[in-house]
Amino acid sequence: MNRAVSQRYWLMKTEPDVFSIDDLKNSPNQSTCWDGVRNYQARNFMRDDMRIGDKVLVYHSNAEPSCVVGIATICREAYPDHTAWDPTDPHFDPKTDPANPRWMMVDIRYESKFNVPQSLAMLRELSELSAMELLRKGSRLSVQPVRKKEFDIIVKRGKPA
Repeated sequence: MNRAVSQRYWLMKTEPDVFSIDDLKNSPNQSTCWDGVRNYQARNFMRDDMRIGDKVLVYHSNAEPSCVVGIATICREAYPDHTAWDPTDPHFDPKTDPANPRWMMVDIRYESKFNVPQSLAMLRELSELSAMELLRKGSRLSVQPVRKKEFDIIVKRGKPA
């Protein structure tokens, strides 16, 4: 596959009481590593498909309401997730080996926060988003691809600052 593919779009879930869009905005250089992903499909998206410059919808899960709250950009491609080797970290994985890392992470940079967060209920009202992975029954993937059309619709409705 030609790696000179056009920009891609993603949705990444985070719990706002753990790490919110405001935490990202207030991070040094407004960027952070996206660690702790422990799902193989989500890991594969980060490892194999995410590239610098790809756009990310930041989604607050386990929130009232759960919603898309802003935009970030991939600013570093996949590299080993060091939290997997730290027994004091909640994402520790005793089965992974630094010589053969199982888990990966990427870095993201804050771009903007929505003036109008887009809740699941709001997104479900739009027929143009009916095929979106986030809205699929039973979808729990923490990192997922988003079509450009879906990204554009959500950003327009979110009215980023």
